[in-house]
Parts: sequence; structure tokens; C-alpha cells
Amino acid sequence: MTISVGQAFERLLGDDAPVRVVAWDGSTGGATDGVTVRLHSPRALNYLLTAPGDLGLARAYLKDELSIDGMDEGDPYEVLKHLRAAALSPRRPSLRDVPELVRIVRSSGVHVPELPPQETPGQLRRLAHGLRHGRQRDADAIHHHYDVGNEFYEHVLGPSMTYTCAVFETPETTLEDAQAAKYDLVARKLDLQPGMRLLDVGCGWGGMVRHAVTHYGVTALGVTLSREQAQWAQEAIRRDGLEGRAEVRHADYRDVTERGFDAVSSIGLTEHIGVRNYPAYFRFLRSRLRDEGRLLNHCITRPDNQHPGLPTRGFINRYVFPDGELTGSGDIVRVMENEGLEVKHHENLREHYALTLAGWCANLSKNWDDCVALAGLGRARVWGLYMAGSRLGFEDNGIQLHQVLATRTSDAGAAGYPLRPQFT
Repeated sequence: MTISVGQAFERLLGDDAPVRVVAWDGSTGGATDGVTVRLHSPRALNYLLTAPGDLGLARAYLKDELSIDGMDEGDPYEVLKHLRAAALSPRRPSLRDVPELVRIVRSSGVHVPELPPQETPGQLRRLAHGLRHGRQRDADAIHHHYDVGNEFYEHVLGPSMTYTCAVFETPETTLEDAQAAKYDLVARKLDLQPGMRLLDVGCGWGGMVRHAVTHYGVTALGVTLSREQAQWAQEAIRRDGLEGRAEVRHADYRDVTERGFDAVSSIGLTEHIGVRNYPAYFRFLRSRLRDEGRLLNHCITRPDNQHPGLPTRGFINRYVFPDGELTGSGDIVRVMENEGLEVKHHENLREHYALTLAGWCANLSKNWDDCVALAGLGRARVWGLYMAGSRLGFEDNGIQLHQVLATRTSDAGAAGYPLRPQFT
């Protein structure tokens, strides 16, 4: 008995799977009322067979070999949520089906098809850019993700140009108000006061630097490896009349030579530096603080301390954050303490990041045509997939967002920390 491509999927997934597959040969399989996935040529099958899971699906989608009916490309959250809830997993084929399934696979001429141009090279090819988390390779990774174009990010992030988790008073709080609240929370945790000096590493477009200078009267230095971010931030500082009190440098944080800062903020940088580099990272940040100064570390984490963060063959590592690594908050606290920092407060903002990503996806969807014109269809699609998928990850506790506050406590035990802080 000869079966079609559509029937093959039905037999592997089950006729009750809430997905309908429509193949290039006109054959169909799956539930008639399910999400309709269209495979436009045998190349789609090649992508799925050579990289099962999210990576293969993304490759086929980005190469226009696969599409999903009714999906909002800027905000594919509902479709991804449906597919995740379906928990699709191939069944063991019956013995009578095996020969026909093998025939279909062979007829597709299985080989690794041309990869989408948005995909970063694999591990061996990346070695040409230097050792993992070496300076040049870190700079290349940051360039890949952040130097998409400031105008593109203006459409996605909104006026705050803040690409980190916001803090929401209620689910109805606007994204802009929530981002301002996040900066304000960091400033209060650091107990910023007029005349203090703040160092913000991985400063992005300078939002924390400008907020702290404007609202707390400090002088602030920010550093970022993204040239485009630094240029945008420098112009914003001039526009806001903050020159002389606010500075953003295009530099590696390890090139900061100044010491004696009253406070250090690291908002969304730890994910990029590599878990093995945590000791050196926190040792360096501690060395920039004066005694009794405070450090606030804000980063995405795993919900446990047992699993590596980003699979090298996964969609996120290949398309979004090359060389990115995550671990649990316990590992971060352990290293901070081992490097001489005294942890004073620890907070999980997981649900807040889900709301933040919902806001970014809404912006991308609303400004879809402009974003495609600026960054290209493939890059816009990548951002839609990764932000909507990340939202699901935060909602179901697959990933978290932790802020850890610590002090450089003096040898005499002075931490400069009140008995009951007032920032919560």
C-alpha cells in the first residue's frame, strides 16, 4: 500500500493530533480543525529530517518552504502556544508502515539543504572568530544580535530603547511605564544618591545611565560592545543635555580602568559572558566598587542549577544569541559570594519578562512592514519566533529572570546596608 506525505505525518503524529499537514503534492494528514502547516516542497521535509525539532522547523519557515495558516509573523505566540500544548511527538511506526515511510524519506533525497543566511556558523566554523568568549568572538556575537539597526529596535522596543525585562505594577501597565519602573527599581536597590558614581556594564542604548543621571543626580559611565548602541546612546545623551555627567563608551567592560564606583549595574550582560567566566566577571566588577558599594546583577536564568543553558544546535544559539549561556540563580549567587561579594537581596521577575516580551511582540506585529523593510523578512521572522517562544518559556517556568543585589563589604564587616531596605 502506497501512502502519501500527508498520510505519513498522520501515522507518525496520530490522526488525533491537533495539527493538519498539507504537503506539496496536495496530500493532507491530521485533524481537519487543527493548525494547518503547509510543506511547500520536498526541501521542507529535508529541513525537518536533518534537524528535528525547533531548528528544522525554523529553517524551513525562514526559507519559505513551510508556512502556517493564520500565523501573525510578528507575534506568533498563539500558534506556538497551540503547538506546545499539543506536545507533538512522533509515534513508533507499525511494521507495515516502515517500508512506505522509508520510501518517502528516500524520495526526498535526504541531505542538509541550504541554510538561511540568518543562521550563525556552527561551533567549528566559529573557531575562526576566536576562542569562545574571547574578546573578538564576544564582539562578533554582540554585533550579530544587537547591530541589526537602531531604527529596527526603535520599532520593536519603543521609545525607551530598553532591551531587558521591565517591571509591571499590573498586567495593564504600559511597556514604557514598566521600563521606567525597572530602572527606578535598580536605582533604589543600589541606593543611588546625588554625587555618586555609577558604572553600568553592557549598557545597551544607555537607558539606565540616562535614568540614573536624570532622576538620581549621579554621574554614570556605561559600556557596550555594540557600536550602534553606543552611537545611539551618545546622541541621546547630547539631546538630553547630560554631557559631562553621563557617558557611554563603545568598549569591552574589561577595558574599564576607573575604580571606586559607588554602584555597579549589570542588566542583561551575564547571559553573554559564559558560565566558566563568572568568577573572573564578578571579581572584576567587585574590583571596580569602593568598600560598601553595591552591585546589582540582572539576568536570565534557568529554573535549576543542573542543566546547560542554550543547546549549541538549538534555534536560540544559532539565530539569536551566539555563544549565549544560562544557568540557575544559585550558581550566580555561589560565584558572587566566592568572589567576596555579600548577597543582600534576591528577586525573581519571571512573570514580568513574559509581559515584556508580549509588549515587544505587539510592537513588532504593529510595525511589521517597517521592520521587514529595515532588517529583511528573514531577520524579522527570527525576532518574531524568538520573542514569542521566549514569552512561552517565561510563562511555563522554563526560564526565569533574577536580580541579585550584593555589597562589597569591608574587611571590618561594614556593608553600608540598612537593617530594612525601602526599595520593595
